[in-house]
Amino acid sequence: MASESGKLWGGRFVGAVDPIMEKFNASIAYDRHLWEVDVQGSKAYSRGLEKAGLLTKAEMDQILHGLDKVAEEWAQGTFKLSPNDEDIHTANERRLKELIGETAGKLHTGRSRNDQVVTDLRLWMRQTCSTLSGLLWELIRTMVDRAEAERDVLFPGYTHLQRAQPIRWSHWILSHAVALTRDSERLLEVRKRINVLPLGSGAIAGNPLGVDRELLQAELNFGAITLNSMDATSERDFVAEFLFWASLCMTHLSRMAEDLILYCTKEFSFVQLSDAYSTGSSLMPQKKNPDSLELIRSKAGRVFGREDKEAVFEVSDTMSAVLQVATGVISTLQIHRENMGQALSPDMLATDLAYYLVRKGMPFRQAHEASGKAVFMAETKGVALNQLSLQELQTISPLFSGDVSCVWDYGHSVEQYGALGGTACSSVDWQIRQVRALLQAQQA
Repeated sequence: MASESGKLWGGRFVGAVDPIMEKFNASIAYDRHLWEVDVQGSKAYSRGLEKAGLLTKAEMDQILHGLDKVAEEWAQGTFKLSPNDEDIHTANERRLKELIGETAGKLHTGRSRNDQVVTDLRLWMRQTCSTLSGLLWELIRTMVDRAEAERDVLFPGYTHLQRAQPIRWSHWILSHAVALTRDSERLLEVRKRINVLPLGSGAIAGNPLGVDRELLQAELNFGAITLNSMDATSERDFVAEFLFWASLCMTHLSRMAEDLILYCTKEFSFVQLSDAYSTGSSLMPQKKNPDSLELIRSKAGRVFGREDKEAVFEVSDTMSAVLQVATGVISTLQIHRENMGQALSPDMLATDLAYYLVRKGMPFRQAHEASGKAVFMAETKGVALNQLSLQELQTISPLFSGDVSCVWDYGHSVEQYGALGGTACSSVDWQIRQVRALLQAQQA
């Protein structure tokens, strides 16, 4: 149990800790997130001690009852921290002793804060991964529902912020939904590696008192047991993996947010954000700012730069908020399909013109050059690409004939991309089915 100094480790030391060092070393400000899982882990460990003959049944029941009271105080917001509570483990054990007396000192038998903290962290992160998975699935479902409902809407696809080719609005949505399915899959993999029991490893050497780690595994519902006690208490690979997952997921969400920020400007006017996810200007009454999207992008930077245990709590909170806001934005977004259609222009069909010649037997490199000459001719004459006459096109290649007029149909353009993964209606439907199937498999 704690020494007179109130520290779990204080017996070896004489005198007080420097107050600055006390504050520098303390983690209670952020690891109080772990109060519930710390109680959960301690309950399981007390059962392990009882089975090993280190606690009587009465002592175990006393400890379990005391831990219930500790948990009740945390849940009701009445738990009072002491200045000596440097972390959640110290706080809970100190309070347990106040409630049940010296029997509380037996709870830490054979257990170190080394295996205790990593057990708490794994328990907490396991639940967090499940929560975030649910939020991510909801966002993906929302996106797929929109893609299915609005798949007849065409608008420009962009590369380098330049109009590139006509695509379906649904194709754009699915491009981001598919990226998020990879994030969802990765998160499940991270959760699997988190779900490994370190309790019973002691400080580094293991447990010498016959505590049954398989019992602890069953009590805490872990999928596996750590293989090496020294590795178990020192490794934080699962933390690094979780933070990397969050960084990558935020990169995908930031990309989507950036597109939507552009699309809702007056210059594009493809979409309109709901008032619920926008703010105004303190000076300019006409402004409607996409703050929800801008904050998603700015919070990506905060996630990128975080590390270790304290970061896990902040990153988890950020990811939870971002996923819920993103779901709200997507579900309430209004599209301006007329503006999207009007933004399509014949120059975006230059690739289609090249494909026309390919279908006539011309090698693609030559067809690409011929199409480029047609674009240059139209620019020189100051007309749209589709306003070039057949005779003018035939000066570039005799393969042009009357059926070239079919090229200037945007619907025909998107429908030619029928290969799996393309923007044709049949392919978009296939993508929707695939994403729905992935979600269903992940939730099985």
